[in-house]
Amino acid sequence: MGHHHHHHGTQFEVLKQQKEIIEQGIDLFNKKPKRGIQYLQEQGMLGTTPEDIAQFLHQEERLDSTQVGEFLGDNDKFNKEVMYAYVDQHDFSGKDFVSALRMFLEGFRLPGEAQKIDRLMEKFAARYLECNQGQTLFASADTAYVLAYSIIMLTTDLHSPQVKNKMTKEQYIKMNRGINDSKDLPEEYLSAIYNEIAGKKISMKETKETG
Repeated sequence: MGHHHHHHGTQFEVLKQQKEIIEQGIDLFNKKPKRGIQYLQEQGMLGTTPEDIAQFLHQEERLDSTQVGEFLGDNDKFNKEVMYAYVDQHDFSGKDFVSALRMFLEGFRLPGEAQKIDRLMEKFAARYLECNQGQTLFASADTAYVLAYSIIMLTTDLHSPQVKNKMTKEQYIKMNRGINDSKDLPEEYLSAIYNEIAGKKISMKETKETG
């Protein structure tokens, strides 16, 4: 067997080619997520498990955040598996509820459709409790889910220029009556959440506008 001298040139070509494939895949994803994923898989640049795809969504900064949100919110069985894996790849241990929600929503833009938001918040709540067992005020994942939803509503209400009559703290506390297994969460707790959201909106990642 003769010796094969691998020149660095070929190594460089391979890397350059991979980079082009990945960029092409990202371009496709940003128009049609499933198409981009399929392309990268066909090219052997992306695995096929929900975990593989979830990791790609976490790590690839150049993906359009609106498309990521739409993909994660989709009701398709496979999309749901990817979404579960995606949320499970977050570690919310020791984080307060609002910080965890901020961290979660930094990765993608929340879709506008109520059912999609629903699915994402439900899974987020379950994961938050899983990471913080026995450390929360919540009677169940249901409490965390309703609270998460109310925080999203509050953020939109307080920080959207379209909303003229802003929700008061009293209204916010009232809105969350009885959500903790028919009991109330402590008023100071809800009050602190209100103040935090009033002070700094949750950045629901905006789409990168081109041009």
